[in-house]
Amino acid sequence: MPAVVARGARGRRSMNEINMVPFIDVMLVLLIIFMVTAPLITTGVVDLPSVGKSRQRPSSVVEVIVGSDEKLRLRVDNQDPVGVALAQLAARVKDKQAGNAEVPVVISADKSVRYESVVRVMDTLQRAGVQRVGLSVKQGSP
Repeated sequence: MPAVVARGARGRRSMNEINMVPFIDVMLVLLIIFMVTAPLITTGVVDLPSVGKSRQRPSSVVEVIVGSDEKLRLRVDNQDPVGVALAQLAARVKDKQAGNAEVPVVISADKSVRYESVVRVMDTLQRAGVQRVGLSVKQGSP
């Protein structure tokens, strides 16, 4: 009897190797599936907004200028810009609109200004109830 026990102990050694064959089979099947389905996938089309030309320029425009130093200036109808703090911006814009909510407000910013500063100006104006707020764009040659 002791000889049988010794043989059984030698045959039950722990296996330290990972069997890679099932893993390789699964990876090859996935590779084949992706190779077959890749040509069938259609690429998505993204419709980006384009900048159109306005038919006629509004008679009065209030422009908020965000300088490279992130200081705000207010200009009405291409007059000289006047400095303004963010806290008084909404009240000054509404004063320049003179009760006419149809007067558009355009935000112009230097390209080195952080996006956060422009969004802060837009948020301030929208919270104050200014309705027609837009961004100034540079017209490039196509």
